[in-house]
Amino acid sequence: MITCLPDSDIERFIEEDVPYGDLTTHLLGIGGKPGRISFTTREETILCGTEEAVRVLQKCGATVTSCVPSGSRLSPGTEFLVAEGSAEALHAGWKVALNVLEYASGIASRTGRIVEKCRAVNPALSVVTTRKSFPGTKRIAIKAICAGGALPHRLGLSETLLVFKQHTAFFGSLEAFIGTVAELKLKARETKINVEADTCEEALLVACSGADIVQLDKIAPSELAATVAAIRNVNPDILISAAGGINEANAADYAATGIDIIVLSSVYFGKPSDIGAAIIPVSTIE
Repeated sequence: MITCLPDSDIERFIEEDVPYGDLTTHLLGIGGKPGRISFTTREETILCGTEEAVRVLQKCGATVTSCVPSGSRLSPGTEFLVAEGSAEALHAGWKVALNVLEYASGIASRTGRIVEKCRAVNPALSVVTTRKSFPGTKRIAIKAICAGGALPHRLGLSETLLVFKQHTAFFGSLEAFIGTVAELKLKARETKINVEADTCEEALLVACSGADIVQLDKIAPSELAATVAAIRNVNPDILISAAGGINEANAADYAATGIDIIVLSSVYFGKPSDIGAAIIPVSTIE
């Protein structure tokens, strides 16, 4: 599911950074001189965004000579993308490409570390991410979490059926909503019904309702393990997911509770990957 961003996004990234050309390169008079740009990891990194970085450089007039695909896990000091072209082209694409690579690879690397920790405890666990990405970045964020080994929990409101307390409030109570689940399943035969619960008592109601998934929100791992056992006792077939406050520090603890799915947003927020970029004149290349 590691897709590429459309040209409209690539062109928007370039236009944001180089709306009227590169004044520095122009005034220095070096724009026409040939050069080479290379990108290198400075830490262990799960790459993401290399396909987009390639297209940034190409649209700026450079020619890419080598590239490692998104999803690759690289050790520090690995050169993974090289392009040649005029100094004007290289400088125009430099920071745009680097920003895409660092931010996307940061998300992918955080995701990969969480997936690795969780599956060491529970190999069958699914790690999925919410729709809480920063507005305007969803395409690259989703590509990044897939590169790290996760999948999207919800891409938006149009394709999933997830009932929150903000929905059941309009029924007067969770119990009143529960009475409609059988009818809801007839209306949406191809869609799993996922219902969120805040307590063990609510989770047991959902488990007995015929819903496909019960999503437990903001329950500590110590309490969650007992809740999972109680749910399995009344409905061993229902899938159990946990959401709310899950991050790299506690994800393995959640995985150990016996849940089926971890839902998180934390991978979207954090330090970008540390990636180096070097531009040199072609004449210095041996």
